[in-house]
Amino acid sequence: MNNFQPLNVLSFGAGAIGTYIGGSLAAAGHRVVFIEQPAASHKLAQNGISLDLGIDPRRKEHSLIHLTVPQVQFVDSLEAAMELGPFDVALFALKSFDTEPVLAGLGKLAAKLPPILCLQNGVSNEEVIAGFVGSDNVLFGTVTSAIGRKDVGSIVLEKLRGVGIAQGHPMSEKLLEAMDAAYLNPKIFADARAMKWSKMLTNLLANATSAILNQTPAQIFANSVTANIEIRQIRECLEVMRKLGIEVVNLPGTPVKALAFAMGLPLWLSQPFLKQAIGSGRGAKMPSFHIDLYSGRKKSEVDFLNGAVSKAGQGCGVATPVNGSLRDILAGLTDGSIPLEKYANNVQELLKEIG
Repeated sequence: MNNFQPLNVLSFGAGAIGTYIGGSLAAAGHRVVFIEQPAASHKLAQNGISLDLGIDPRRKEHSLIHLTVPQVQFVDSLEAAMELGPFDVALFALKSFDTEPVLAGLGKLAAKLPPILCLQNGVSNEEVIAGFVGSDNVLFGTVTSAIGRKDVGSIVLEKLRGVGIAQGHPMSEKLLEAMDAAYLNPKIFADARAMKWSKMLTNLLANATSAILNQTPAQIFANSVTANIEIRQIRECLEVMRKLGIEVVNLPGTPVKALAFAMGLPLWLSQPFLKQAIGSGRGAKMPSFHIDLYSGRKKSEVDFLNGAVSKAGQGCGVATPVNGSLRDILAGLTDGSIPLEKYANNVQELLKEIG
């Protein structure tokens, strides 16, 4: 007997993560409604969404998925979305700097939202979301699979890892079951903070330095000076986690414990590990900080990563000079108070600031 009960899912945005998670759930038979900006919503309603999942061997001949209305639906406001509800869960995978502005703009409708699965980077978004919808309506999540965005609503799965979901919410097990059937490789985590901080360790690597120096991750790890900067920022984060009593945990497809262990090794041992583990995976691909900086967006998530480490360090008495300096420099480059050329390919200039 088939006991399948489709979920009604609301996705804030059709970015890379929203399209991948929401589209995969829709392809598995769940009902998904995407909220997007008017122009993007109109385009999606005409063209649908496309998922290139060819690297997943389980997909076989179904590795290219194209979903159109009514398989998926697209609206340009929460008011319009609510008319298509009620929803069991909402996916929230926006950039961290958009979290508060988006939720603040929802007004009284925020109280009518379903439980929100936060799939964002950083360690503070869940708290912000809880301020609008209540802590009982927030699920901690993370995505370790690497997703490339071709266009609005069009993504390619670049590295299949998985999704983390914190336990303790009535929707946790239901999402685990739904995502497992949708080939998303989900895993339940008992400790939400450990899951989120462990993910942040991976987000820090060759992110701020790549943007500041205008260099690829491969270039960062090939140079012993910049590789040492990477190691120092991770060691600071690990010390903050230790002081706060937060455990390092492995994430789906991501051996974070091995990364943490390598940070305690001498540079001549840890540099080759980083070069292989990170450089080989995304060595030539520019990370998110670089993309945001050089797209002229004038916004950066650095406050939610390096800035979060620095802020937490101040709170628990751990010095974080590298994370603090990286945060300040990248924030200056982002708002234009520091010219891009000051640090571009200038490792010594960066080293003078960091010490």
